[in-house]
Amino acid sequence: MTFARKIWKLLVGVKDALALIFLLLFFALLYAALTARPSAGKIENGALLLELDGNIVEEKSNIDPLKLLMSTEAPAGEYQARDIERALALAATDSRIKVVVLDLSRFLGGGMVHIEEIGKSLDAVRKAGKPVLAFANAYADDGVQLAAHASEVWVDPMGGAFVAGPGGNHLYFKGLIDRFKVNAHVYRAGTYKSFVEPYIRSDMSPAAREAYQDIYGALWSGYKADIARARPQARLDQMTGDPIAWAKASGGDFAQGAKASGLVDRIGDRTEFENRVAEIAGKDENGDLPYKATRLQPWLAANPEKGEGAKIGVVTIAGEIVDGDAGPGQAGGDRIADLLDDNIDEGFKALVVRVDSPGGSAMAAERIRRAIERYKARKIPIVVSMGNMAASGGYWVATPGQQIFAQPETITGSIGVFAVVTSFEKTLADYGVTSDGVTTTPLSGQPDVFAGFTPEVEGMLQASIESTYRKFVGLSAAARKTTPEKLDAIAQGRVWPGEEARRIGLVDRIGNLDAALAEAARLGGVGNGKFQAVYLKGEEDSITRFVNGLTSKPQQARLGGMGAYDFASLVSLRRDQQADRAMQQLTAMLSTRGAQAYCLECPVVTGSAQPRGAKAISLLETFSRLAGRD
Repeated sequence: MTFARKIWKLLVGVKDALALIFLLLFFALLYAALTARPSAGKIENGALLLELDGNIVEEKSNIDPLKLLMSTEAPAGEYQARDIERALALAATDSRIKVVVLDLSRFLGGGMVHIEEIGKSLDAVRKAGKPVLAFANAYADDGVQLAAHASEVWVDPMGGAFVAGPGGNHLYFKGLIDRFKVNAHVYRAGTYKSFVEPYIRSDMSPAAREAYQDIYGALWSGYKADIARARPQARLDQMTGDPIAWAKASGGDFAQGAKASGLVDRIGDRTEFENRVAEIAGKDENGDLPYKATRLQPWLAANPEKGEGAKIGVVTIAGEIVDGDAGPGQAGGDRIADLLDDNIDEGFKALVVRVDSPGGSAMAAERIRRAIERYKARKIPIVVSMGNMAASGGYWVATPGQQIFAQPETITGSIGVFAVVTSFEKTLADYGVTSDGVTTTPLSGQPDVFAGFTPEVEGMLQASIESTYRKFVGLSAAARKTTPEKLDAIAQGRVWPGEEARRIGLVDRIGNLDAALAEAARLGGVGNGKFQAVYLKGEEDSITRFVNGLTSKPQQARLGGMGAYDFASLVSLRRDQQADRAMQQLTAMLSTRGAQAYCLECPVVTGSAQPRGAKAISLLETFSRLAGRD
């Protein structure tokens, strides 16, 4: 029996040792996967395949590992606009690339400025004598605009092309807030600062409606103009003017309707499309596609940027401006300020501040602005380049610019400040919970979210917001070389399209990032010499690199990024977007935040890098907080 026990202990010991060895091997492999750098990959003589399974963005987000663990699908893909533009510029002049293929079946959209710039790059490929072929099961607004620059636009027989145009309804929560007897304390400075309206009104104010009409009108005009330039045969008015008549004219066959309107050229399924590509690119008998193709990431890896000449620094401020180290994907004030400070001795001839943000925390925006000013104090010229939007806090960080560039469809301005703080005294009283106590001053125990705010606290909060607004106006006036009184007349929280912003003096010139870089080089004394853009960025975290490696695989292996396949799926996609927006608005009301310089009118790019599966939990938590039952 003793011998048997010894044998048993030996076997258990061997088992434990093997388990430990396998566990160590697992973590070793995981570490290797997380820290490995992608290889350049093989370049095929054939097609450059751009599978845009997600969103086009200014700056890729980091993946939240906790949300990733809670999710049921991988996050939607993100593609930096400048990466796509560089890939296309290389393809236009590289003899190995015979055709560019746009697969937009899972495309979730991008800002209009990005779409237009990529469209110009596609035009350059075509001008170089190389065809551009696009395919999707169904195209929505952004997909229609991007595909318009292709020489052949294909659509699945069961799909179509649908243009809704910018605009739509917003949710107003005053009735819901009143029902739960939540007290939404709103403090704002700026007639047009409409972010707070959903919490204090049941409908849109006349001032907000005026601002929305101007912005969406400018975006719609720009959209139609771009389509008309790229595809003169397209007749958008047939679809958007009378959608029911358009649908009936094609017998409800939206693919045929899209072709009749000139938005697509050929109707065929994926197999027919791929056979067509193979005619140009050559057949591939051994790959996962029937034609020879090189995908975006291997193409970029095989063609690394080789800058030479004077260095122009570029700092990217993309996404909501928030306090702390958040981002990329969000513009964390501390992260960006540290990034600027860490690179101030790099010998930059000038600094370009690239802004693509609807704003956010006034404190974080000021933190970033001060870091930019430290470059200015070193006599380093500052040029601002505005992307899709540079509004509210996004304009705040632009004020140090000696020259500010915007594009016609850029949304900017929104110089206004607000804060929303909720209290639950009425909600608690409805459940029989009251409060009482002893105070020594009007501020004792304040602000009290359970007993309510005293008039003194209300007055101090409003005074703080007005002070922040005066500071914002003062900074903007000094930057624009005008008086605060004149600047205030075009501030008041109102947003402006780029061309109008130039007319009223909020920006200096209309031009893209390349134009801003050229001006920065000029101001930096480069003259006719060569210069290179050096993008300031931290190390990509290993989790994000690992997930991006997974999501850069062929489309068949992708998990996230569900796109539109027909009109019904397009409707479902819009439903999800509206639900996400509503959740963001409710969460913003209940979050612990300081003074905000944020633009509600700024369009939100479809989708996000957030993994799916965690949103429903967040929405339930939000309603729970609204009911005061946290």
